[in-house]
Amino acid sequence: MKITNDICYVGVNDHKVDLFEGQYVVPNGMAYNSYVILDDKIAVMDTVDRNFTHEWLDNLAEVLDNKKPDYLIIQHMEPDHSANIANFMRTYPDATIVSSSKAFVMMNNFFGTDFSDRRIVVGEGDTLTLGKHTLTFVTAPMVHWPEVIVTYDSTDKVLFSADGFGKFGALDVEEDWACEARRYYIGIVGKYGAQVQALLKKAATLDISIICPLHGPVLTENLGYYLNLYNTWSSYATESEGIVIAYTSVYGNTAKAVELLAEKLRAKNCPKVVVHDLARTDMAEAVEDAFRYGRIVLATTTYNADIFPFMKEFIHHLTERNFQNKTVALIENGSWAPLAAKTMRSMLEGCKNLTFTNTTVKIMSALNKDSSAQLEALADELCKDYLAQQNSTADKNDMTALFKIGYGLYVVTSNDGKKDNGLIVNTVAQVTDSPNRIAVTINKLNYSHHVIKQTGVMNVNCLSVDAPFSVFQNFGFQSGRNVDKFADCTPLRSDNGLVFLPKYINAFMSLKVEQYIDLDTHGMFICSVTEARVLSDKDTMTYTYYQNEVKPKPATDNKKGFVCKICGYIYEGDKLPEDFICPLCKHGAADFEPIA
Repeated sequence: MKITNDICYVGVNDHKVDLFEGQYVVPNGMAYNSYVILDDKIAVMDTVDRNFTHEWLDNLAEVLDNKKPDYLIIQHMEPDHSANIANFMRTYPDATIVSSSKAFVMMNNFFGTDFSDRRIVVGEGDTLTLGKHTLTFVTAPMVHWPEVIVTYDSTDKVLFSADGFGKFGALDVEEDWACEARRYYIGIVGKYGAQVQALLKKAATLDISIICPLHGPVLTENLGYYLNLYNTWSSYATESEGIVIAYTSVYGNTAKAVELLAEKLRAKNCPKVVVHDLARTDMAEAVEDAFRYGRIVLATTTYNADIFPFMKEFIHHLTERNFQNKTVALIENGSWAPLAAKTMRSMLEGCKNLTFTNTTVKIMSALNKDSSAQLEALADELCKDYLAQQNSTADKNDMTALFKIGYGLYVVTSNDGKKDNGLIVNTVAQVTDSPNRIAVTINKLNYSHHVIKQTGVMNVNCLSVDAPFSVFQNFGFQSGRNVDKFADCTPLRSDNGLVFLPKYINAFMSLKVEQYIDLDTHGMFICSVTEARVLSDKDTMTYTYYQNEVKPKPATDNKKGFVCKICGYIYEGDKLPEDFICPLCKHGAADFEPIA
């Protein structure tokens, strides 16, 4: 298979393997990928599993057509990729191995030699010229072994990504990429999200047209889709809205509770409910879903003063992969001394940013009136935002939405008659409660000021602490006159027809302008509340929290001048003009501070 004019595929498909790495079910087999770059100098990219030595060498010989390879580039030393290094070197004794220093240590462990007389050690930024192709090596430690490198060919704009962007499944089988790539990533690489994030930042500086992984298909189109998924997975963000229920049941009573809860969740507009019986499901599938969705219910019995073994194993799979950023609910069952909830919670203590529900369901042997009521309360708590998002089930007069107002950060949405718009503000305040009046102050330079002054309506979305920096980039650093800020979003609408955000908010209010006050550079809109919904109990994003936890630290090293405290924009110069306006967030000189 030709990848480009000079790059060929020489990998193999494995349909004999039943458990990849001895634990992952692979019904559609596995691909072990290897590539050849044909140039003045010929480079072979990695080898394959030991069970396919002759098939791989045959593929290689066919592509080489009696030529001799000059280099064998080893990016990763796991045996499914490195097993045939010694066989290759016996077949092509004049070739040179190119790899990282740690990889050569591992070669000595595997093969009894580090090929010291036939090797080139490469590190971050090193290059190798083959002729018209120049290869640049990028270190990728712990993605997911310490010796890993990836290789960039600047001529054909190809990234040889080692195990990155790989998936389960042979290449001669058609199947959805994301499902098996997600299971592969979470199971094998999932622990190393920070390291993958570091590699993605390096990759962002490269002009990539093709990704050639060591497992799975060569990626040639929609690369943004694959990169975005990897960014989501490696940042432990929620990929899909929904709730996972993972359970074990001895005599069926816990299973009945789970079935009832699942029914209640679906009835309360939960967009997806996924149920895993941990004694029977593919454990890797259950782990994958736990990371994919934002909420999880763990239901199990007390067993030998501990928890049921399959649940214990499942939680170990989560914690060893840095499980985080989720809402967790617990259901315990026990006939005389239930301990399961306490045990599960203690097992999860080391996980970051877990929010436990207020409701914990306790079943004494079998469901009764009390535990059934607890299930109802749990379903209400888990689906609070889903219920509030739907016009048919929302409480549209929930004035506790006003309690979410603080010195926080908000997205004000409006519509100019042609498209939706939104901007970040930190100037929202309740000014009276009888009648309810909300004041929203907006800079006149913002397009939203112009739109709201014409239309007289807006929505105020109260951002919650889970809002990522991308929300502030989208709504704060560009003008709605020139950009459709909802182009990549499927928005929801309130009764006034305006957008409210589907996530990252804990409440919103629909406002009608009753009075306008001209404040020179800004305009203050005094508004009545026509609709108010509370979507979650998460804390409101305050200005302080944004500064400390969300906003990236600006790159001020070796720079002299002033930095915007809102967005990080750097003004270089000895003196900041008093009338200076930040070109990104439109805040004035008062919101700049000298670079220390």
